[in-house]
Amino acid sequence: MIRTSVSNCPVPTEQQPLNEYEELKNSWFFRHTTSSWRNYLTKIFWIWGWSWLVAGPVTAASFPPQKHIVHFILCGSAAASVMVVLVLVRLYLGWFYVRDRLDNATVFYEESGWYDGQTWTKPLEVITRDRLIVTYEIKPILQRLQITFAALAFMYLTGTIIWHLN
Repeated sequence: MIRTSVSNCPVPTEQQPLNEYEELKNSWFFRHTTSSWRNYLTKIFWIWGWSWLVAGPVTAASFPPQKHIVHFILCGSAAASVMVVLVLVRLYLGWFYVRDRLDNATVFYEESGWYDGQTWTKPLEVITRDRLIVTYEIKPILQRLQITFAALAFMYLTGTIIWHLN
């Protein structure tokens, strides 16, 4: 983990935007968004598949698979994807927060608690470094998440059309 800090930086180490970025990138929950598309989609499908453990029985109570197989599949898929949406929202908010912290020219930090917040203005070299990280590391992750949201919206729309055709 990179623990570089500017020598005149008063921001505590764990609140420095670069270190927050490194922590997020290396955490087990957020790390999958930085991997290849294949690994990323595999994780998304795993979440969706495991969500069927709850969605399947609930959907079967309303649409018995023996009688309404299409409605069962569509409703179960939509219900299982709710967990995927929740996970994607959490991923997006985490990366968006770190992006904002890196992109801003000033850093708000707390010295010892919520009541003594301070602001530090980044030197030009730190601003440049942080904005390069935003441009080349974080924006592609946010775009990947946006594409995933768009794909889910398209699947919901397709499922709605199929639902009404049956």
